[in-house]
Formats: sequence, structure tokens, C-alpha cells
Amino acid sequence: MRILVADKLAPFVKGHLQDIGAIVTIDTTARDAALTARIAELDPEVLIVRSTKVTAADIGAGRSLSLVIRAGAGVNTIDLVAASAKGVYVTNCPGKNAVAVAELAIGHMINADRRISDNVAALRAGKWDKKTFGVARGLRGRTLAILGAGQIGREVAVRAAAMGMKLVAWQRTFSDADAAALGVVDAPTMEAAVQFADVVSVHLALVKETRGRIGDAVFAAMRPGAIFINTARAEVVDSDALLRAVREKQLRVGTDVFPDEPTAAQADYTHPLVHEPTVYGTHHIGASTDEAEEAVGEECVRIVAAYRDGAPIPNCVNLAKRTAATHLLVVRHADRVGVLAHVLGVLREAGVNVQDMQNIIFSGGEAACARIAIAAPVSADALSRIQTDPNIYAASCVAISE
Repeated sequence: MRILVADKLAPFVKGHLQDIGAIVTIDTTARDAALTARIAELDPEVLIVRSTKVTAADIGAGRSLSLVIRAGAGVNTIDLVAASAKGVYVTNCPGKNAVAVAELAIGHMINADRRISDNVAALRAGKWDKKTFGVARGLRGRTLAILGAGQIGREVAVRAAAMGMKLVAWQRTFSDADAAALGVVDAPTMEAAVQFADVVSVHLALVKETRGRIGDAVFAAMRPGAIFINTARAEVVDSDALLRAVREKQLRVGTDVFPDEPTAAQADYTHPLVHEPTVYGTHHIGASTDEAEEAVGEECVRIVAAYRDGAPIPNCVNLAKRTAATHLLVVRHADRVGVLAHVLGVLREAGVNVQDMQNIIFSGGEAACARIAIAAPVSADALSRIQTDPNIYAASCVAISE
């Protein structure tokens, strides 16, 4: 099994992958066309990336490529359409960096309130200014609105509650039980969530519905002078609307993500937001702690081990949630060579396409039951032909209920 690792992972990952039988190549310099060329050269079965983008050209370059692992939470840097079209599994490591990102979000909240970084900058410039920097609201008793109550949002809620903050949250799928367990007020909309908040913290996944969702309407609903934190994705926020809100409503901002970030670890970068005195930025380092890196590394190894063993791929994001299957063909049979080949041959002759198949072996290894999801009913004649094999005990076809 050949694996190409295109980003920096925890040091132990290479050795653990080798322990489970992999030939591992690490090339953290491969980007864009260079990555495509590297995939074509090495023809890996598995590609592991962190921040590196994986394009349709990359996926097409590897004849053997069948698994792409994003060593992080999101998969917006991977061309899911191209991967799905070629039957390439795409998986990620959700929740493994949740604590690290939550800690940075809390750090941004405290910094925006106490202006810690400005304090440091003034001292390094030789200035003592307790009069200016001694003014702060404090976070205890303040209301925090969490937009996106997934694993990271929940970790933020736990830490904010420990600081004595009041919590309100918005999540697309959020039950009363979820809200009660987390100790938050469930808001019906984002605008309602932020309306009375002193601090807003964004933890939305980047999908079609959330791209640019936090815009003028959300910022208009926020209190003047409130704190706005984004450690999720830059693309979920309308950056022009955010810039207007900073200037017109005196919002204080802590952000770990920016529009059009450089792909290189070190590069020149500028954007109007970074020049605003009340905007405090970090360099997309939310997941960059030893603890998070080790947890993500362990998850990558676990995913590869499952792939090697032919087990279901953990955290796979591009499998069909619904197929064209309309009927289920159930075949009880002796566990013998050729039985399923016979069944599939009859389906092929009948022009019936298989959507999913599972063959369950009973104890003793003598009998099995095949459950085959198909895109059309099997005719009585085809069902009869299936049962001509003496190793088949029974076969039936039933419609799949909606």
C-alpha cells in the first residue's frame, strides 16, 4: 500500500503507517502542479493532506488513488465532485482538533476584551499606558452567542460557561434536548442569536448554505461594540460586510481566518481587515497544537488501517446518502464459490443495476444471506432463474419502503 503525505503531520505517523504495511512518502513541498506530478509519479493508493488543496487534476493523476484523507475537520479544500466521480473515498478527522480551536477562540475573546496584544505592542515600543489599557468590560456575566454548535462550538460552550458567561446558540439541527444538555438557549435564527450578545463566536462548517451567510443582516442585529470571533472559515463571513460593521458599529474582532489566505506557510499577505485597529488576527493556527496534531495523526492511522482491512471507511463524507435502489433482493445460500456470481449474472442479463450489496455469513461458515439493493424489481422469471442454483435455499424481492 503506497501512501503520499503532502503536509506536516505528527512525527509518529510515518512509523505507525509503516507498521501496518504501508510504503510512505512525505513531500510537504508538493503544491498545485507539483502535487499532480508527484501523484502521477508515485501512484499512491492513499493521499493525506492537511491544508493542501486536492483538485480534479490531482485525483485524475493517480490511477490507484482510492482514498484521500483530510487531516482536519473540513473538506472544502478537496474536489468532492471529482473524487466521487472516480470512486475515491474522501474522509476527514472531525473533532480531533476541537479543543485546540476552542482554546484559541476563548483566547481571542479575552484578548479582544483586555487588548492583551496591544498591551504587549505598547510595552515593546517603550510605552507605559495603564490609563488606556486599564479599561475593559470583562466576560463574566456577558452573553456569548455561538453560531454552529458542532464539536468545536460545544467545546467553546463548556469553557465559556466555566468563565461565567451566559450562552445562546444557533445550529441548523438542534433539539431542545441538545440545548439543555449543553446549557444554552436555542435561538431560532442567527440574527436572533446575536441580537443581545456581547460576544459572537463562529463555528460553522463551510457548505453551500453557509457560504457568506454571516453578512449585513447578522451584523445589523449585533450590538455596537460587541466582540466578533471567527475560528471557522473565512468564507462563511461576508468580509465586506464585516469591514463595514467594524467601522460603523465599532465591533472588536478576533479572527484566525482571512479571505484568500496564502497556501504557503510563510508569505506576504494584506487585506483591509488586518489594518483595522480593533481587528486582532492570527495566522490560521487554530488546530496547530501538539495535542491536536497528535490526535489527528492517530485518526489518520486508524482510517488507513480500516481501509487496509476492507472495513467501512471512518468519517467518509462522499458516500451517497440515498441511491436509486427501489427493491431489495434477499438470497439465502450455501457459502460456496460462484453462488453470488450466478445471482449477479442473472441480474446483468435482466438489466437490473446493483446499488449496494452485503453478504452476511452465519456461524459455522456453511450458510450466508446476501442482501442486494437494486434499481428495479426482479421479474418472476429472473427470480426463478436465480433459484436454479442448487446452492441457493431461497430468494425473494421486496420493494424498499420510503
